[in-house]
Amino acid sequence: RCVEVFYIYFRAGRVEEPYVSITKKRQMPKDGYSEEIEKEVGQAEGKLCTHRSAAFLGSAPQLTLQLYICVLQQEITAARSIFMILSLLSIVYGALRCNILAIKIKYDDYDVSVKPAAYLCIFMWRSFEIATRVTVLVLFSSVLQIWILPVVLLNFFVFFFYPWILFWQSKSPFPENIEKALSRVGTTIVLCLLTFLYAGINMFCWSAVQVKLNDPDLINKSQNWYRLTVYYMLRFIENAFLLLMWYIYKTDIYLYVCAPLLVLQLLIGYCMAVLFMLVFYQFCHPCKKLFSSNVSEGLLSCFKFLCFICKPPKSTVLTDKAEVKSPENTDEAWSSNKTIDSQKWNPHQSVSSNA
Repeated sequence: RCVEVFYIYFRAGRVEEPYVSITKKRQMPKDGYSEEIEKEVGQAEGKLCTHRSAAFLGSAPQLTLQLYICVLQQEITAARSIFMILSLLSIVYGALRCNILAIKIKYDDYDVSVKPAAYLCIFMWRSFEIATRVTVLVLFSSVLQIWILPVVLLNFFVFFFYPWILFWQSKSPFPENIEKALSRVGTTIVLCLLTFLYAGINMFCWSAVQVKLNDPDLINKSQNWYRLTVYYMLRFIENAFLLLMWYIYKTDIYLYVCAPLLVLQLLIGYCMAVLFMLVFYQFCHPCKKLFSSNVSEGLLSCFKFLCFICKPPKSTVLTDKAEVKSPENTDEAWSSNKTIDSQKWNPHQSVSSNA
């Protein structure tokens, strides 16, 4: 599969076969007038990423199955370990290429140069994310075999229908410019396969290339920090829940495994993935100067928002203060009433004494 990918990549510059490519229409000045031209955006990169994503969907279930067999048989042979390492590297490489393609598509007007530090951060980010995700799914499926099916189907259908729901809410016309040779039925099949690929990737890790069906390029070029934050928060909660279910229903095959330590390691591993992702976007992203807001500002705004939510309203604070001061006020009022009453009765007492 890897040889096929590189063969197509190096052959793409000389001979082009019919392929669904990303095109962009631009207005170019010519002789004082504006002329509209179509430009293919990253066709060779798009082919490489598409084939790597297809390899991703093959290697990710394969890695999950191999690890599942090793857990049930309580044995990791040399051949299995080699194949699992190759599968993991294949998945990580596919996710890395999709990250680079997303950057080049979003910032097509700029000369993008990705430094080695950026590659290292992406590699570490994707390695921790995918490895922990696969391990969590394997542990959960080893003790609750039937319940893994609803978990997988729920993840898949949510990400499969999410681009279509956004498309129907936008009330945009049906995309017609994907490929001129395709009919409406063919275009629908291509879009379903695209969302199928998108859902399969998001089941294991965050897809850097976000599908947007109401966009002419079918890709969301905006940097949506909110969607990224929601994805990783929900994924962390899901992983923690699956690990909790595994810890409760673990069988005798985990008798010699320190379960709390393993749960802690997996959660820390996922947090390490998020940490490398933040380092990449904050320091190593090749176009970080073009961001309207960076990661630190986004985190600061999130903390302010959380503090605003956790902070009680002013009316409650004033009421609490009033309740706290009320005993003292009542004592003062009682003492003042006593002085007033004493002052009222003093004249009578003086009159009686004079009498």
